[in-house]
Amino acid sequence: MNDAEIRTTHGSPATAVRIAAALRPDNTDEMRTCVEGDTVVTTIDRESIGGLQATVDDYVVNLRVAAQLSDQPTHDTNHE
Repeated sequence: MNDAEIRTTHGSPATAVRIAAALRPDNTDEMRTCVEGDTVVTTIDRESIGGLQATVDDYVVNLRVAAQLSDQPTHDTNHE
């Protein structure tokens, strides 16, 4: 089994939670994502090194998008 652990720090626990929540729907059965303080930790286990590389590549793209979106201001959609 080949594995990788990716740890990224995001400045606050709340931001890390938002990013992890955005990433989890795309996780495969071989992936686990959790939050440790302000750090998102994802572990990937794959049978082949090629499969591991492809999964890590996809994850990094998803992570980049999630991190960029987490920096956007939130908008209140409740109009009173």
